[in-house]
Amino acid sequence: MENKSRRDFVKTAALSTSGLLILPAGLQGKAYSTGAQKLKLALVGCGGRGTGAAVQALTADADVELVAMADAFEDRLNGSLNAIIDNFDGEKEIKVPEKNRFVGLDAYKKAIDKADVVILATPPGFRPTHFEYAIANDKHVFMEKPVATDSYGVRKVLNSAKIAKEKKLNVVVGLQRHYEDKYLQLLDRVKKGDIGQITSGQVYWNSDGVWVRQRQAGQSELEYQMRNWYYFNWLCGDHILEQHIHNIDVANWFIGDYPVSAQGMGGRQIRNGKEHGEIFDHHFVEFTYGNGAVFASQCRHQPGTMSRVNEVLQGTKGSVNTGPGEIKDLSGEVTFKYEGDNPNPYQVEHDKLFAAIRNGEVISNGEYGAKSTLTAIMGRMATYSGQVITWEQALNADMQIMPDDLTWNDNPPTMPDANGMYPIPTPGVTKY
Repeated sequence: MENKSRRDFVKTAALSTSGLLILPAGLQGKAYSTGAQKLKLALVGCGGRGTGAAVQALTADADVELVAMADAFEDRLNGSLNAIIDNFDGEKEIKVPEKNRFVGLDAYKKAIDKADVVILATPPGFRPTHFEYAIANDKHVFMEKPVATDSYGVRKVLNSAKIAKEKKLNVVVGLQRHYEDKYLQLLDRVKKGDIGQITSGQVYWNSDGVWVRQRQAGQSELEYQMRNWYYFNWLCGDHILEQHIHNIDVANWFIGDYPVSAQGMGGRQIRNGKEHGEIFDHHFVEFTYGNGAVFASQCRHQPGTMSRVNEVLQGTKGSVNTGPGEIKDLSGEVTFKYEGDNPNPYQVEHDKLFAAIRNGEVISNGEYGAKSTLTAIMGRMATYSGQVITWEQALNADMQIMPDDLTWNDNPPTMPDANGMYPIPTPGVTKY
């Protein structure tokens, strides 16, 4: 730590708080300077991912100005602003007037109203409402994945995405593999028939897990859950949705379709304390697609176990492994290996967004963002219930776990029992 400059230390500490953001030291984004008027940017959700996304947006276009910020908590907002300022170290002037720093559960509206482009990076449960408000008010949007935590929210996002397309508003979703050169080249090879028809695949997000934020004295139940949001489904949707969506989305993307059904299993073995809320620590799902292809999906949050995050797909002529970026024929011989520079996709997605805005083009990621979100929710429904869940059941389910309106006087949708434990889904008992 002694060898790090204060700038590097603050950036690393602030941006890694969520455990979800990868922000390389050398940002590779191209600055688009067209001489046009400045684009006003608002950040809604000032955690690690939101802070990183703001840095990347400000790097993508020389004429972008951060004008407003919003978060439920003042300390998160202030920490984010300081980290953004520190990142640029005077190379870019960052000034967000105090009057444009909005705190509270309704702060998003005030920040969005100030901007041309908005970053939506709160816990996912809030995304449908924030996205709806941004599109209704004619804003271009970058929103993190997943885009909802329940079926009701997915339907809401699909509707807003349709309106955004009609209005010719740009919507980029943070499923950044769509902006990663390695994946794009592999997909091009797959589309050209290098592995034949895809028949099966395996997608993984197996890791030790993420942070836990302990309950602090004086916190209300709502504040505690908001601070420890990863472990409550109304906010996060479980890690099969919040993290594993990346890998599930790749399966959908490469096969060019969405599954017709899902069945699987899961539970809590290791991360099963009060602080782990109501989510499982492992899921295994089989997704079946209309052409008969079956994808095995596994995700795990268990320390000391095998870590693996990638995707493998098998076809009638060969296979593709996205980790090393390789395609093999049926004999196991490597027929293609990606050896490019692979620019940072977290940056590229912002470069593409602001270039599209400047050039009058339209990027519309909202629909596939919502449908991959629904795929992961369908998997969660299958593991929680132990039943086969169809696409139609998942899409049309009467499931709303995220309230439309929430104030600090409200209790959260799920509450602990007298022993401080939360209700846990039980396969064979939980119904949809």
